[in-house]
Amino acid sequence: MLNVGKIEEGFVLDHIKAGYSLAIYEYLQLDKQDCTVAIIKNAKSNKMGKKDILKVEGDIATINLDVLAFIDRNITVNVIKNGEIAEKKELVLPKQIKNVIKCHNPRCITSIEQGLPHVFVLADETKGVYRCKYCDEKFNEHKKRR
Repeated sequence: MLNVGKIEEGFVLDHIKAGYSLAIYEYLQLDKQDCTVAIIKNAKSNKMGKKDILKVEGDIATINLDVLAFIDRNITVNVIKNGEIAEKKELVLPKQIKNVIKCHNPRCITSIEQGLPHVFVLADETKGVYRCKYCDEKFNEHKKRR
């Protein structure tokens, strides 16, 4: 049995779909932050069968929860203070995401204008569908995984 110690101050991202932890690590740009990160892949889960977990010693304010909600709003976010869970944050799909994903429509203005931000707007909250703000191209779900 693998044993990863508890953290004193930081946050734990739990119930991540198995195999998604590295993509989340990249999306949240944790590699650019000065913090300790433990990535646990394919942990046993009664609820999910297998899951990934990210343990981060650092301030929760340094990550973009909108990006996390976009990836998977079912991820559990536990804020840790003094070695205990102090708060659980609920993820809600953001109405708009900016420069997280790119529009793949070759006729979109973002393909021509290099400095233009890639903005996607939530088109269907129940299905989690996002569309490009400029050309209305639907974001393809399977491309969330980098």
